[in-house]
Amino acid sequence: MSEQKERKNPFFFPYNTPHDAAPFDRIRLEDYEEAFLEGIRREDEQIDKIINDPRKPTFDNTIISIDDEKDGEGYYDLLSRVSSVFFNLLSAETNDEMDALAQKLSPILTKHANDIRLNEKLFERIRYVHQHHRKLTPEEKMLLDKCYDGFVRSGALLDAAGKERLRQLTEEASILGLQFSQNLLKENKAFTLHITDESQLDGLPETAREAAALTAKEMEKEGWVFTLDFPSYSPFMTYSTQRELRRQMYMAKNTECIHDNSENNLDICKRLINLRRELAQLLGHKTYADYVLKHRMAGNVRNVYKLLNDLIVAYKPTAVKEVAAIEKLAKKMEGKDFKLEPWDFGFYSHKLQLQKYNIDAEMLRPYFELSKVIDGVFGLANRLYGITFKQNNDIPVYHPDVKAYEVFDKDGSFLAVFYADFHPRKGKQGGAWMTEYQGQWIDRKGENIRPQVSVVMNFTKPTEEKPALLTLGEVETFLHEFGHSLHGMFANTRFESLSGTNVWWDFVELPSQFMENFAIEKEFLRTFAFHYQTGEPLPDELINRIVKSRNYNVAYACLRQVSFGLLDMAYYTKKDAFTDDIIPFEKKAWEKAMVTEQLPDTCMTVQFSHIMAGGYAAGYYSYKWAEVLDADAFAVFKKEGIFNPATAQRFRDCILSKGGTENPMVLYKRFKGSEPTIDALLKRNGIRRCKK
Repeated sequence: MSEQKERKNPFFFPYNTPHDAAPFDRIRLEDYEEAFLEGIRREDEQIDKIINDPRKPTFDNTIISIDDEKDGEGYYDLLSRVSSVFFNLLSAETNDEMDALAQKLSPILTKHANDIRLNEKLFERIRYVHQHHRKLTPEEKMLLDKCYDGFVRSGALLDAAGKERLRQLTEEASILGLQFSQNLLKENKAFTLHITDESQLDGLPETAREAAALTAKEMEKEGWVFTLDFPSYSPFMTYSTQRELRRQMYMAKNTECIHDNSENNLDICKRLINLRRELAQLLGHKTYADYVLKHRMAGNVRNVYKLLNDLIVAYKPTAVKEVAAIEKLAKKMEGKDFKLEPWDFGFYSHKLQLQKYNIDAEMLRPYFELSKVIDGVFGLANRLYGITFKQNNDIPVYHPDVKAYEVFDKDGSFLAVFYADFHPRKGKQGGAWMTEYQGQWIDRKGENIRPQVSVVMNFTKPTEEKPALLTLGEVETFLHEFGHSLHGMFANTRFESLSGTNVWWDFVELPSQFMENFAIEKEFLRTFAFHYQTGEPLPDELINRIVKSRNYNVAYACLRQVSFGLLDMAYYTKKDAFTDDIIPFEKKAWEKAMVTEQLPDTCMTVQFSHIMAGGYAAGYYSYKWAEVLDADAFAVFKKEGIFNPATAQRFRDCILSKGGTENPMVLYKRFKGSEPTIDALLKRNGIRRCKK
């Protein structure tokens, strides 16, 4: 009992950990709410100090004070500190208690954010500085513009009734976005395919069988259990000869959150679309897309549709041929009356890939043992930028799966803390993402506070017989998220709100997608791709087959991404209240990019986290926009040498370290010398430019 009384909330005190890393081992559930409420109180106190400052508003006593709540005397931003831990774990290591607490805190936090953004005295100071300020550096000017515009875009110019309505809209949207994610996670984890008859495993590779056996053992069941987590779902859909079981898996995956239960997301999606439309119109924009795109490289709706339509024109003829080739093979194998269904596509696509290139993911797995892949990715960063990684077991982690590293720059100075979380588990969202526990900034004493970044993924787990063996696709995912982490780790700006990945949304995917290009480069593969049993390197002949097959179904994959972009834009270019039924609306919205038949009783929208709960609303096109950039940028490396340190240093100096301190096109042109074109992407994909 006395120990309980003496215990202190770790958020309130210096962490006393290496690099002041979060003390996950000391944090308890009850610590969060107390820290959130105290963090809000402190932030309110700070805002009161700013608005009651009798001095004339200046950039230094107003804008910097808003952006930097750390006063250099041991006073840190408590709200940011607890938020980063809580919301990151809500995605990576949650439970029912945390989910309930998130629901409780969400409206409180949204109200607090609104109280700041709608504070009239605070905005008057900001507006005064915006109109009357000393000569500013480009970075200071960017911060001022971002601050002023952020307040305007959050309703600072609205009248009292408008501000009250905005509060209602944002608070409701915050709660619904959280509920959307929680429903999706519950639905995903609720389904399992339990197999006890070994004959039903026909076609599945040994790695998939072993993983399913391990899952069954963890669930205390006999036989094999397959889940909707990608490392389980994808091999099943690709290799299983059991068509009915493939259908069950496919339908389970593609009907998540449309069932008649408490996890149904249909009404939530409809409401979120309307909340965002009303918010945008309240702020003077025709649609939510118009509101969003004002601060994107694309600039406006017209340019987004131009990109998507140009891609359809360029890629659709090839995509139609790709699908026809798969259908032809399926009919050849099964009979001319065979109808290719969506749950058949992956299976027969794989058969055709084997036939054309004699290659598949399982052939490569033995060469992609996770620990070696880690060495390879870290080695790539060392070769390009001179940085090194050292695992430090004294840095606390939130789960035994997580590895923590210290990162050192080429001059030996400390650069960042890097966390890596590789495998799926019960309380973890699907997919892969990069995040931060601490951003980078330069404090008032001139000290460069270094970032703490994390990559979270859902890779194939090790089994009792084998280490974790990845697919080439998983290696690419690792490189993608690692690219984001480099953007965070190389951050070198004065203000935290402009550092690292705090850039325009359609620029943020450039560093990540750029790194994926290395996945099929022989010189890179030579550094880590060794057979986990024999130690033999990945044969040249197999690498050549990888390169030749890299554009297999590339047009189909492109149109799939374009279809998601079209769906996103269809929802968020609505000018009137959205009253349609989600499922038929979805089918019509992306019809132009479809080259396969759509099932009427499946739905993507209700599990489309990116545009409903993940910040990509009216921005999903960003992946294709950034793909144009990444192909264009990598073409520079191909020309100058893919490991050319001078080129890499230029990429770091012009893009990776600059964050959002300047317009992204200015940064890109500084790196390359000219604006990007679609030509490098078409060339990489083997697509001929077509006339409309």
